[in-house]
Amino acid sequence: MTTPLVLLDLDGTLMDSAPGITSSAAHAFRALGLPVPDAATLRSFVGPPITDSFPAHGVPRERVGEAVAAYRSAFTAGGMFDNAVFDGVPEVLRSLRAAGCTLAVATSKPEMFAQPICDRFGLTGLVDAVHGAPPDEARSTKADVIAAALDGLGRRPPGDASGGLTGWPVLMVGDREHDVHGAAEHGIDCLGVSWGYAAPGELETAGAVELVDAVPDLTDAVLRRLGLVRA
Repeated sequence: MTTPLVLLDLDGTLMDSAPGITSSAAHAFRALGLPVPDAATLRSFVGPPITDSFPAHGVPRERVGEAVAAYRSAFTAGGMFDNAVFDGVPEVLRSLRAAGCTLAVATSKPEMFAQPICDRFGLTGLVDAVHGAPPDEARSTKADVIAAALDGLGRRPPGDASGGLTGWPVLMVGDREHDVHGAAEHGIDCLGVSWGYAAPGELETAGAVELVDAVPDLTDAVLRRLGLVRA
């Protein structure tokens, strides 16, 4: 029998990764000789692919590749580990597994960064898989990452490119609108979490089925949405 699958965003959902991401983004703007955005704008870089965020905030499209290279230079030099797991997240993951859920990280962060981050902070052993974007995340959307996760876990019928899930219970958990939209492309509901980096009203407008305001409440919300009774 196929177990319920919970797809989990990483930045802003499982981890407070803003310090490393925002400092690396600021470094990129300085390296390009461009004005560094304010703190609120830099926080908006957490979650979406940086290849979307840079042109949306003043980097000319012809210089996005240069900005990404500068960002990654700072990120790999230490920014990627300027990070922390939100309090209570390990307990939630253990509870969901105990209730019979399969858990997979599905993040827009390139997998070459997501995997070592999950390893370093003890998340790898609490989930069943870690899926991220390819190295060139400009060619990958959140929907693409979710598709790769579904395929990797055998949750789509062979040869079916439509995203049909044949009734298997799957839920996305994320903190930004692209999590909601990416899940919707596969007919998957997204449970929003308010402790991340969304702007006010962002998740509701995007169509999140519910908003969870505290980490300890996440287990019950997920199990309720999956139609399960907490063990």
